[in-house]
Amino acid sequence: MQRPDFEAAKQYILSRLEYDLPKNFVYHSPTHTRDVVIPAIEYLASHEGIPAPDLTLLQTGAYYHDIGFVESYHNHELNGIRIACETLPRFGYTPTQIEIVSGIILATRLPQSPKNHLEEIMADADLDVLGRDDFWALNQLLRAESAAYGAAVTDAAWYQRQLEFMEAHHYFTPTAINLRSAKKQEHIRELMLKLEIARGQNNEISK
Repeated sequence: MQRPDFEAAKQYILSRLEYDLPKNFVYHSPTHTRDVVIPAIEYLASHEGIPAPDLTLLQTGAYYHDIGFVESYHNHELNGIRIACETLPRFGYTPTQIEIVSGIILATRLPQSPKNHLEEIMADADLDVLGRDDFWALNQLLRAESAAYGAAVTDAAWYQRQLEFMEAHHYFTPTAINLRSAKKQEHIRELMLKLEIARGQNNEISK
């Protein structure tokens, strides 16, 4: 397999994320890609036995997975795939490698439906936060970002939406299941409690 210039592609995309993303992307930010998704990719890939050439493609897909937000809040995965197809050839990626990277990007689209092992790892890394200790802090950033793009809702509506999402979600790789499922279930129980409290407050207000 041809060895692409991954470091150059990485620096290019980090620069675009840093300078081209609107500043109200407080959740889907460069930090999300660099400090949340990439470490999760590398941890999962290591424990799932991914060889170095495939890891390079996984990392590339991870760095590119949110770049489509520079053009639109909606359908950003398809925008990201187009940007990858336009820019990766200059970094020595072959058409076959770009096709694999495109699948990795698309694996983050909701509802997740990864088609192979690499895509499963990407899907799990992108939602690693659901089973992390910093879930609540990052969830508040997601809520603020959603509100900035016209999706401001009440506490009860937000907790209901998050609860439905998390109950429908499942991790794909054995590593992610073992690492994150227990803490994710804890967050689900906390969401149920927060939702109950928020509904009670709404009932008091309506009296």
